Amino acid sequence: MSQIWNTEGRSELQGAWVRLAVAVVVAVLMVGGSHWYFEKERRDSAAMQRRVQEARSRLDGARRERDSLVESSDVFRTLVDRGLLQGERRLELVELVNQLRSRYQLYALDYDIAPQRPLPLANGQAYSAVDVLGSRVKLKLRALHEGDALAFVGALAQTPQGFYPVDACTFRRLDATSDLQPHVEAECSLEWITLQEKKRG
Repeated sequence: MSQIWNTEGRSELQGAWVRLAVAVVVAVLMVGGSHWYFEKERRDSAAMQRRVQEARSRLDGARRERDSLVESSDVFRTLVDRGLLQGERRLELVELVNQLRSRYQLYALDYDIAPQRPLPLANGQAYSAVDVLGSRVKLKLRALHEGDALAFVGALAQTPQGFYPVDACTFRRLDATSDLQPHVEAECSLEWITLQEKKRG
Protein backbone atom coordinates (compact mmCIF):
# COMPACT_ATOMS: atom_id res chain seq x y z
CA MET A 1 0.00 0.00 0.00
CA SER A 2 1.44 3.34 -1.02
CA GLN A 3 1.58 6.23 1.44
CA ILE A 4 -0.45 9.27 0.33
CA TRP A 5 0.81 11.66 2.98
CA ASN A 6 4.33 11.72 4.10
CA THR A 7 5.51 13.29 7.34
CA GLU A 8 6.46 16.54 5.69
CA GLY A 9 3.07 16.82 3.92
CA ARG A 10 1.17 16.14 7.14
CA SER A 11 3.23 18.76 8.93
CA GLU A 12 2.43 21.37 6.25
CA LEU A 13 -1.25 20.34 6.28
CA GLN A 14 -1.45 20.72 10.06
CA GLY A 15 0.03 24.21 9.76
CA ALA A 16 -2.58 25.06 7.15
CA TRP A 17 -5.36 23.74 9.41
CA VAL A 18 -4.03 25.81 12.31
CA ARG A 19 -3.91 28.93 10.11
CA LEU A 20 -7.45 28.21 8.88
CA ALA A 21 -8.70 27.77 12.45
CA VAL A 22 -7.01 31.00 13.52
CA ALA A 23 -8.53 32.77 10.49
CA VAL A 24 -12.00 31.41 11.34
CA VAL A 25 -11.62 32.47 14.99
CA VAL A 26 -10.43 35.96 13.92
CA ALA A 27 -13.34 36.24 11.45
CA VAL A 28 -15.84 35.18 14.14
CA LEU A 29 -14.30 37.67 16.58
CA MET A 30 -14.44 40.41 13.94
CA VAL A 31 -18.10 39.65 13.13
CA GLY A 32 -18.96 39.48 16.84
CA GLY A 33 -17.02 42.67 17.53
CA SER A 34 -18.68 44.45 14.62
CA HIS A 35 -22.09 43.32 15.81
CA TRP A 36 -21.35 44.46 19.40
CA TYR A 37 -20.04 47.81 18.14
CA PHE A 38 -23.10 48.27 15.91
CA GLU A 39 -25.45 47.49 18.81
CA LYS A 40 -23.51 49.84 21.10
CA GLU A 41 -23.69 52.63 18.52
CA ARG A 42 -27.42 51.99 18.09
CA ARG A 43 -28.01 52.12 21.87
CA ASP A 44 -25.85 55.24 22.19
CA SER A 45 -27.69 56.88 19.31
CA ALA A 46 -31.09 56.04 20.84
CA ALA A 47 -29.94 57.35 24.23
CA MET A 48 -28.64 60.53 22.59
CA GLN A 49 -31.93 61.01 20.74
CA ARG A 50 -33.81 60.57 24.05
CA ARG A 51 -31.55 63.12 25.75
CA VAL A 52 -31.99 65.55 22.84
CA GLN A 53 -35.78 65.06 22.96
CA GLU A 54 -35.82 65.58 26.74
CA ALA A 55 -33.69 68.72 26.35
CA ARG A 56 -36.06 70.01 23.66
CA SER A 57 -39.06 69.26 25.88
CA ARG A 58 -37.42 71.10 28.80
CA LEU A 59 -36.60 74.02 26.50
CA ASP A 60 -40.17 74.13 25.14
CA GLY A 61 -41.50 73.98 28.70
CA ALA A 62 -39.19 76.82 29.76
CA ARG A 63 -40.31 78.89 26.76
CA ARG A 64 -43.98 78.26 27.56
CA GLU A 65 -43.39 79.19 31.19
CA ARG A 66 -41.53 82.34 30.13
CA ASP A 67 -44.33 83.32 27.74
CA SER A 68 -46.91 82.63 30.44
CA LEU A 69 -44.98 84.78 32.92
CA VAL A 70 -44.66 87.59 30.37
CA GLU A 71 -48.39 87.35 29.62
CA SER A 72 -49.24 87.25 33.33
CA SER A 73 -46.95 90.22 33.92
CA ASP A 74 -48.68 92.16 31.13
CA VAL A 75 -52.12 91.30 32.53
CA PHE A 76 -51.02 92.25 36.06
CA ARG A 77 -49.56 95.56 34.80
CA THR A 78 -52.81 96.29 32.94
CA LEU A 79 -54.86 95.53 36.06
CA VAL A 80 -52.66 97.80 38.15
CA ASP A 81 -52.82 100.57 35.54
CA ARG A 82 -56.61 100.31 35.45
CA GLY A 83 -56.80 100.51 39.24
CA LEU A 84 -58.34 97.08 39.76
CA LEU A 85 -55.78 96.21 42.43
CA GLN A 86 -56.09 99.50 44.31
CA GLY A 87 -59.38 98.76 45.99
CA GLU A 88 -62.47 100.90 45.76
CA ARG A 89 -61.92 104.64 45.75
CA ARG A 90 -65.46 105.88 45.92
CA LEU A 91 -64.56 109.55 45.98
CA GLU A 92 -62.69 109.13 42.68
CA LEU A 93 -65.73 107.41 41.17
CA VAL A 94 -67.97 110.28 42.32
CA GLU A 95 -65.58 112.78 40.74
CA LEU A 96 -65.45 110.76 37.52
CA VAL A 97 -69.25 110.56 37.29
CA ASN A 98 -69.56 114.33 37.85
CA GLN A 99 -66.92 115.06 35.19
CA LEU A 100 -68.73 112.84 32.67
CA ARG A 101 -72.06 114.43 33.57
CA SER A 102 -70.64 117.84 32.76
CA ARG A 103 -68.93 116.66 29.56
CA TYR A 104 -72.11 115.10 28.13
CA GLN A 105 -74.41 117.86 29.47
CA LEU A 106 -76.85 115.63 31.31
CA TYR A 107 -79.90 117.35 32.76
CA ALA A 108 -80.18 115.08 35.76
CA LEU A 109 -78.15 112.27 37.25
CA ASP A 110 -78.84 110.13 40.29
CA TYR A 111 -76.67 107.20 41.23
CA ASP A 112 -76.34 104.66 43.99
CA ILE A 113 -73.28 102.55 44.82
CA ALA A 114 -74.12 99.36 46.69
CA PRO A 115 -71.77 97.88 49.32
CA GLN A 116 -68.87 95.81 48.01
CA ARG A 117 -69.34 92.04 47.95
CA PRO A 118 -67.53 88.96 46.63
CA LEU A 119 -68.39 88.56 42.97
CA PRO A 120 -69.33 85.02 41.91
CA LEU A 121 -67.53 83.95 38.74
CA ALA A 122 -68.74 81.67 35.98
CA ASN A 123 -68.54 77.93 36.71
CA GLY A 124 -67.56 78.66 40.32
CA GLN A 125 -64.09 79.66 39.16
CA ALA A 126 -61.76 81.19 41.76
CA TYR A 127 -58.27 82.65 41.78
CA SER A 128 -55.65 81.57 44.27
CA ALA A 129 -53.98 84.97 44.70
CA VAL A 130 -56.86 87.47 44.57
CA ASP A 131 -60.53 87.84 45.48
CA VAL A 132 -62.82 89.34 42.85
CA LEU A 133 -65.12 91.93 44.39
CA GLY A 134 -68.00 93.87 42.90
CA SER A 135 -70.21 96.82 43.78
CA ARG A 136 -73.45 97.37 41.92
CA VAL A 137 -73.72 100.91 40.53
CA LYS A 138 -77.21 102.09 39.54
CA LEU A 139 -77.62 105.19 37.40
CA LYS A 140 -80.70 107.19 36.49
CA LEU A 141 -80.13 110.04 34.09
CA ARG A 142 -81.91 112.43 31.78
CA ALA A 143 -80.39 113.83 28.60
CA LEU A 144 -81.36 115.96 25.66
CA HIS A 145 -80.56 113.17 23.17
CA GLU A 146 -80.10 109.40 23.33
CA GLY A 147 -76.58 109.89 21.99
CA ASP A 148 -75.59 111.92 25.06
CA ALA A 149 -76.90 109.23 27.40
CA LEU A 150 -75.19 106.44 25.46
CA ALA A 151 -71.93 108.38 25.31
CA PHE A 152 -72.02 108.95 29.07
CA VAL A 153 -72.57 105.25 29.86
CA GLY A 154 -69.98 104.18 27.29
CA ALA A 155 -67.37 106.59 28.65
CA LEU A 156 -67.93 105.33 32.18
CA ALA A 157 -67.73 101.68 31.10
CA GLN A 158 -64.51 102.27 29.14
CA THR A 159 -62.68 104.55 31.54
CA PRO A 160 -59.05 103.44 31.90
CA GLN A 161 -59.28 103.73 35.69
CA GLY A 162 -61.41 100.87 36.93
CA PHE A 163 -63.60 98.26 35.31
CA TYR A 164 -67.31 98.99 34.93
CA PRO A 165 -69.05 96.48 32.66
CA VAL A 166 -72.65 97.48 31.89
CA ASP A 167 -75.13 94.89 33.13
CA ALA A 168 -78.34 96.44 31.79
CA CYS A 169 -79.69 99.72 30.42
CA THR A 170 -83.27 100.76 29.68
CA PHE A 171 -84.18 103.93 27.80
CA ARG A 172 -87.52 105.68 27.51
CA ARG A 173 -88.61 108.79 25.69
CA LEU A 174 -89.93 111.73 27.65
CA ASP A 175 -92.73 114.04 26.60
CA ALA A 176 -90.71 117.22 26.22
CA THR A 177 -92.58 120.47 25.57
CA SER A 178 -89.50 122.20 24.12
CA ASP A 179 -86.17 121.40 22.51
CA LEU A 180 -84.37 122.58 25.64
CA GLN A 181 -85.92 119.93 27.88
CA PRO A 182 -84.62 116.37 28.27
CA HIS A 183 -86.03 113.98 25.69
CA VAL A 184 -84.69 110.68 27.06
CA GLU A 185 -84.37 109.00 30.42
CA ALA A 186 -82.08 106.03 31.06
CA GLU A 187 -81.71 103.62 33.94
CA CYS A 188 -78.54 101.55 33.92
CA SER A 189 -76.78 99.16 36.22
CA LEU A 190 -73.06 98.50 36.13
CA GLU A 191 -70.72 96.28 38.09
CA TRP A 192 -67.73 98.06 39.61
CA ILE A 193 -65.13 95.29 39.72
CA THR A 194 -61.95 95.38 41.79
CA LEU A 195 -59.42 92.76 42.86
CA GLN A 196 -58.12 92.31 46.37
CA GLU A 197 -55.06 90.29 47.27
CA LYS A 198 -55.95 87.33 49.45
CA LYS A 199 -54.81 87.62 53.02
CA ARG A 200 -52.11 85.15 53.95
CA GLY A 201 -53.15 83.48 57.17
